[in-house]
Amino acid sequence: MTDDLRPRRSALYLPANRESAIAKARTLPADCVILDLEDAVQPAAKEAARAAAVAAAGSGDWGGKELLLRVNGLATAWSEDDFAAARLVAETRGTLGGLVVPKVESADAAAWAVSLAGGLPVWAMIETPRGVLDAPAIAAVHGVTALLAGMADLAKDLRCRPDAARTPLLYSLSAIVLAARAAGKMAFDGVFTDIHDAAGFEAEARQGVMLGFDGKSLIHPSQVAPCNLVFSPSPQELADAEGLIAAYEAGLASGAGVTTYKGKLIEVLHVAEARRLLAMAERLG
Repeated sequence: MTDDLRPRRSALYLPANRESAIAKARTLPADCVILDLEDAVQPAAKEAARAAAVAAAGSGDWGGKELLLRVNGLATAWSEDDFAAARLVAETRGTLGGLVVPKVESADAAAWAVSLAGGLPVWAMIETPRGVLDAPAIAAVHGVTALLAGMADLAKDLRCRPDAARTPLLYSLSAIVLAARAAGKMAFDGVFTDIHDAAGFEAEARQGVMLGFDGKSLIHPSQVAPCNLVFSPSPQELADAEGLIAAYEAGLASGAGVTTYKGKLIEVLHVAEARRLLAMAERLG
């Protein structure tokens, strides 16, 4: 079972073969760290990166962060050894929280990844047109615990030209969230690639919250703190949650047929969401 209240606001990718990046990541407040064997590693360095990832995962000292490994795609020459290394770490150290599997395009591919993962949770990357269309079936596979948007590859395949608001990708982003929620799984927004555009990053992160994502994948340490802030309940949201619950409970105690808070009707679903926000804030401390 996935711990729905565990903070997973920020998921930072880092090249598994860069010792300095791994050392830096240990000191950052990222909720999740993804040791990357795929895009961030050149073909000639794949084996060395795999060995470095095993060493980093086995060394512990991750300060409560959830540690994941992004393997190479299922159709690549490196995939089988990547999965084997992950299973070894899981069996001997128990430090991996899951595997990020790129370009998952079907339920069959997702099931194959789950079988190779040896019991480790699979975060399936949705980054192709077929992946978006098959996202509900992928999310429904037992062992897949999250869908992770990969918009750069998808934009290339769609031949679209995204603007700052990601207008041509909004259908796909919402489809990923919808598929994840229908299956009771997590959903993560994709990366923002301009590491010098802090305002653009914050705007995109806020859009991700609006769309319903649990968190966002990141490519640079400077993105961690603003991501955590955006994906955390704000003081006003928490105050409203407490006020809404208090109004609802007062209404029940008085036998009122209809209860409102700030002029809006309160239903049980609103109370449940308010309690979820407060529980999340408690976990965040």
